[in-house]
Amino acid sequence: MNRSPETMSEISTTHEGAVAHIRIERPHKRNAISDSVILAIEAAFAALPESCRAVVISGQGDHFCAGLDLSEIKGRTSVEGLHHSRQWHRVFDQMEKGTRPIVAAIHGACVGGGMELAATCHIRVADETAFFAFPEGARGIFVGGGGSVRAPKLIGTHRMLDMMLTGRVYKAAEAVPVGFAQYLVPAGGAVAKAMELAQRIATNAPMTNYALIQALPRITEIPADHGLLMESLMASVVETAPEAQARVQEFLDGRGPKVKAS
Repeated sequence: MNRSPETMSEISTTHEGAVAHIRIERPHKRNAISDSVILAIEAAFAALPESCRAVVISGQGDHFCAGLDLSEIKGRTSVEGLHHSRQWHRVFDQMEKGTRPIVAAIHGACVGGGMELAATCHIRVADETAFFAFPEGARGIFVGGGGSVRAPKLIGTHRMLDMMLTGRVYKAAEAVPVGFAQYLVPAGGAVAKAMELAQRIATNAPMTNYALIQALPRITEIPADHGLLMESLMASVVETAPEAQARVQEFLDGRGPKVKAS
């Protein structure tokens, strides 16, 4: 196992084989995202080596991420607020539409901007301590990190409306079945499960992972006939890649793994 720690401000990155683990290290603020943190996240992803094929993102201490650092929005003008929001959009878009699948390991607070960060990831693992909320209504603000676009796709528009209007908090056991995360694990087990999934993802053919990240979300947002054409184009590109051809031949020769019930 190769572990090479790198520190970027309030973000750390370690490597385990083909998987990078990016961690927010601001526990005194419950890992709230400041301007410096969002830029450090961007820098951490930009610095990943070619050998990295999947990423796990987590938070240090008792929480994943308690959202936006509200101390930084006090006194901002509307123009400054606009540019601040668009900065989050830029960074999260780069993550969501990048070249590497991202697995979020969630424990404790996943609130507001923390949920926006989690929704940017492709897979979310929550442990039993996790809780989810959008407290923007009580704060007198509105989501600004892409939450109005990404979260309703996971949990539904009216569930998000309820959360923002009433301050409703979902605990992990009830949150996972409605879409906040895909996996629920015992307390303290989120990072280990996320790493297990990421290591598995990293063994996939790179072009398949790329196609899934780039094409699948777009296909679901366009008319069906357009989506079917994009599907055909992506399928033809992916299946003709040399690695795909080799894996298909392994299966045909009886050497490839077969799907079995868990």
